[in-house]
Amino acid sequence: MLQKYSLKPNDAILAEESHMPLYEDLLSRKHALIAGGAAQNTARGAQYILPADSVLYIGCVGQDEYAEKLRSACAAAGLRVEYRVDETQPTGRCGVVITGNNRSLCTHLAAANEYKMEHLKSPKIWDLVQKAKFYYVGGFHLTVCVPAVMALAEEAAAHPDKVFVMNLSAPFIAQFFKQQLEDTSPYWDYVIGNETEAAAWAEAQGGDVKGKSVPEIAMHMAGLKKVNEGRKRTVVITQGTESTVVAVQGESKVREYPVRTIAKEEIYDTNGAGDAFAGGFVAGIVEGKSLEESVDMGQWLARLSIKELGPQFPSPKQTYSKA
Repeated sequence: MLQKYSLKPNDAILAEESHMPLYEDLLSRKHALIAGGAAQNTARGAQYILPADSVLYIGCVGQDEYAEKLRSACAAAGLRVEYRVDETQPTGRCGVVITGNNRSLCTHLAAANEYKMEHLKSPKIWDLVQKAKFYYVGGFHLTVCVPAVMALAEEAAAHPDKVFVMNLSAPFIAQFFKQQLEDTSPYWDYVIGNETEAAAWAEAQGGDVKGKSVPEIAMHMAGLKKVNEGRKRTVVITQGTESTVVAVQGESKVREYPVRTIAKEEIYDTNGAGDAFAGGFVAGIVEGKSLEESVDMGQWLARLSIKELGPQFPSPKQTYSKA
């Protein structure tokens, strides 16, 4: 499958015309249909930990059976969704090819690419936005509707008690949507990514940061100019089984937190592990936990997720406990 569709074993890309047959090809083989969408996975993860009715997800779907599957999955997870429904495009799909502990993601955004600013600014939705205290945006949305991302960033920056969290999402975001990502950077209160995404960001920036180590890149990101100077920026970089690196603006060195160990035979599917980490981490900061505990919450949720097929969490619901 990887060779047939020119996919790398461990990557995340947007589908091109040559990839379109992939989805029916996967459905014709042994497969599982699982509710996804990177930011939506994170939202479900955060809601898994937080009290009922804590999290709202906003996005765009088509008018089809896949949209109904998403609604059902989110309702089961206790996640409120407010979708814009596009009448011309189908609901987006992500084909995942799993080989060993690697996963290759190929995303056809379809309706997800049709999100519009007028939906966000509609009275019903914007009222919900204004009532929120934390905003989480996946970098993938920078390929869709930058004004919507900036509206959330500016709303957070205008209120000292509000927090804006950005996820780098994939290497191609930093590579091919450099300016869009750069426009959001002054608003980052928290930015989350993995070591590959961090390296891609540094490569795109060039200059002194290009080719640096993960701790050095995290320190550089933490020190970027910030709009809301009343809140120090925190950069969180995961590294798979290696320590999670955290850099806080103004601090002279990074903090490193070892990951929770898991036996190789317990790993079922790493797809969505980063989304799960982000969900646990964001739940921690929403609850006012320390950085150390928030990272541990992220690692705990990621550990649960990789024991499941796809970005899912065990049922009955488990309760977080410190490592």
